[in-house]
Amino acid sequence: MPHREPGAPTPYAELNAVLAHLLDGARAALRGNFVGAYLQGSFAVGDFTEHSDCDFIVVTRQDLSPGELDALQRLHKAIHRLPYAYWRTGLEGSYAPAAILRRWSTTPRDPPGEPRGADWSDPGLSGLPARAYPFWYLDHGADTLVRSEHDNTQVVRWCLRERGVVLAGPPPQALIDPVPPGALRAEVRQTLDLALATGLEPMHLAAWQAFWVGLFCRILHTLETGEVTSKKAAMTWAQGALAPAWRSLIAEAQAMRKGDPIVSERATDPDKAAATRAFALYARERADRGV
Repeated sequence: MPHREPGAPTPYAELNAVLAHLLDGARAALRGNFVGAYLQGSFAVGDFTEHSDCDFIVVTRQDLSPGELDALQRLHKAIHRLPYAYWRTGLEGSYAPAAILRRWSTTPRDPPGEPRGADWSDPGLSGLPARAYPFWYLDHGADTLVRSEHDNTQVVRWCLRERGVVLAGPPPQALIDPVPPGALRAEVRQTLDLALATGLEPMHLAAWQAFWVGLFCRILHTLETGEVTSKKAAMTWAQGALAPAWRSLIAEAQAMRKGDPIVSERATDPDKAAATRAFALYARERADRGV
């Protein structure tokens, strides 16, 4: 793990510069509406690399006003022009109203004055229909905020509350109620079913094939422990906890290095794709047995 300087949020100087720009810009845009800014995801639970996404949450007192939204849209376009080749496009995160972030609920479902019809599709969740409150969300590589429920999840709340990195503001435990293990288990089981419903697509690149293997290891780990860990740690756990027949598949996925196009962007081997789909069915069977 790279060395992190005292007081620095991450071990990467260029990322820290981007985060400083984000924090200063968010405070300037939000003023009294700013509550705090945090890292979740791999920079919270561990096993990040220089090619990880940097997942952030900015907490606000209330949802963004039109003027605040305009200022933040300008901020994220400006971040894309910073002289940091990877990290200027490496941010992913949401602006979340504190009352909504405190605990997951389907009420209220829509932001004030923004009712979503039955034909609304979530741009951050592959077009899923509306279910809960959509935050203003920045996808990895994007420079524009969109409404999405991507980060309005139990998993994000658990990671932020239990492992979050504070950039500014109160401890996340003061903002988020404890996430019950049963709520985490129910959510990741739904994620498992949604993944199976897609047919595990896309699967055309080796990086996607490895992603699916890591996802199912992580889901099974959460189902059995009631906690969230990194994909790398979940795959290490899976090597000892799951049937030996899957060890080679998991080891190859664990060895995949994000950011190495020679490896990750090659075409998926058909046998590996078939094995990954079989692993997904095994994960469902194991989840159904509750073991």
